Amino acid sequence: MNTKATSPLHFSRFEFKYILSAQKRSSLENELNYFLQLDPFVRDKQDHKYTVRSLYFDDASFTAFNDKVDGLHSRSKFRVRTYSRSIETNAPVFLEIKGRHNNLVFKHRVLIDNTIINSNDASGSCLIANMINTIPESIVSDQFKYDVYRKGISPVALIDYARRPYVSKYDPTFRLTFDDSLTVQKTKAVFPNGNAPVAKMILAGYTVLEVKFQHHIPSWFHRLIQAYELKRISISKICSGMEALGLAFDES
Repeated sequence: MNTKATSPLHFSRFEFKYILSAQKRSSLENELNYFLQLDPFVRDKQDHKYTVRSLYFDDASFTAFNDKVDGLHSRSKFRVRTYSRSIETNAPVFLEIKGRHNNLVFKHRVLIDNTIINSNDASGSCLIANMINTIPESIVSDQFKYDVYRKGISPVALIDYARRPYVSKYDPTFRLTFDDSLTVQKTKAVFPNGNAPVAKMILAGYTVLEVKFQHHIPSWFHRLIQAYELKRISISKICSGMEALGLAFDES
């Protein structure tokens, strides 16, 4: 069974992010092996990684981008997420709304028919229409329809990266992920055709470390934060990607 297809559809948690150089990542990851173990989903995969591909939506004023840049305590964005770079695979596909309320991150998603993103007209307004007509009724689909009709959201960019996930040996709700090889592509499709612009690198040579937990960070990780002088930052992959494409900029 594909564990990505059976992962939770609704959750809220805390998420802290850090940017690591290649050297710092290697040293930190070696130490983490005392406390963490690979997520079972990647134990037998090459390099113990899987692909994350997300097509992000925004409106003509890039409201989601600006809400993030402005640091609004309550904000959200839509994306279509899958776990493959190839249209031939049978990876699950989700429509997701991810947001933040104060310090708590929430995500709601609904599984959609992957033929929606594999068809010849699976781009832009055609993709949106196919999704609206086929997605099961849910809080996600209701909010998506509202944002499409009232806010005019549409696809703006595609983000790809490779993820290596770990889970705590002592607390299954504490997770770490290392995201590298980040790229962005200006497209309105999950699987763009050969005429789409070439993808651009984001944060080349660096890794985004995400720490995900329900209640608190364990004391052993606090010690590692101090030992490696990790600085928590507010970073968004899609905002970084839009800046790399020249679509929007943080002018603060």
